[in-house]
Amino acid sequence: MKMKNYTGLTEFTLLGIPHTEGLETMLFVIFFFIYLFTLGGNSLILVAILSSSHLHTPMYFFLGLLSILDIFFPSVTSPKMLLYLSGQSQAISYRGCASQLFFYHFLGCTEGVLYSVMAYDRFVAICHPLRYTVIMNPRLCVVLVVCAWMVGCTDATMLTIFTFSLPYCGPNEVGHYFCDIPAVLPLACADSSLFQRVGFTNVGLVALTLFVTILVSYTRIGIAILRIRSTEGRRKAFSTCSAHLTAILCAYGPVIIIYFQSTPNPLLGAVVQLFNNLVSPMLNSLIYSLRNKEVKRALKKVLYRSGIIVRCN
Repeated sequence: MKMKNYTGLTEFTLLGIPHTEGLETMLFVIFFFIYLFTLGGNSLILVAILSSSHLHTPMYFFLGLLSILDIFFPSVTSPKMLLYLSGQSQAISYRGCASQLFFYHFLGCTEGVLYSVMAYDRFVAICHPLRYTVIMNPRLCVVLVVCAWMVGCTDATMLTIFTFSLPYCGPNEVGHYFCDIPAVLPLACADSSLFQRVGFTNVGLVALTLFVTILVSYTRIGIAILRIRSTEGRRKAFSTCSAHLTAILCAYGPVIIIYFQSTPNPLLGAVVQLFNNLVSPMLNSLIYSLRNKEVKRALKKVLYRSGIIVRCN
């Protein structure tokens, strides 16, 4: 049987955000400032947690790790997108494309597992308050975080190997602003339908499994809150979870829209991905700083020390 002679690609071309021709300068300015705000906001939260001894608890330990992820996650796709919007080359090397896909799913999956860990932490705090420090001991916190990183790394490695095990020899135009599985697989020089279904199922199942674990934790938290007799007690219990619930909705909302739409819409997919990759990490810093009194107090101290805010007598 005659074998096809495949010539491997050395680079791909990112076509960018659909239907935005002529808007590059405006989009560059908007996304550049969102990206800067994301980096600055999450860095401030991280500094506030590290510099405030009363925030050295499991809840804020996980929040600090979430801030780290929200710094790195948008940094996977935003710099290349900003270069493209500023008029620079839209080309990305084969290895760069594979690296982008790997780190996108690695950090995204790790953050998803971390949300589940944070939900479990809130469950223990509200349902077992007297045993909280015993259950959520430093060793368990480290184990949970290591497991989150391992799950993310394993999942991303499998998806990356799965995607780039196919030959790429012809078309090299990625119909998106970064390398993701649905945009890269159609460019393969072999039948990728099975790979697309498996990749879609993998991402969907991982997200669904993590969402169910969060739902179970918050169902039990809700039952426990309803059993609290005092209104003030219920309010305090709910306030400790409200920021986390808001962040979860911002994180899982885009995933649900992208992977469960009946007919793929390139423009809708790009807009939702932009929200997931760039806006959601920025919102996390706002959500946790504005809705958490301890974080706000620690942030004010950091800003006072740096001279950004002058204390009024």
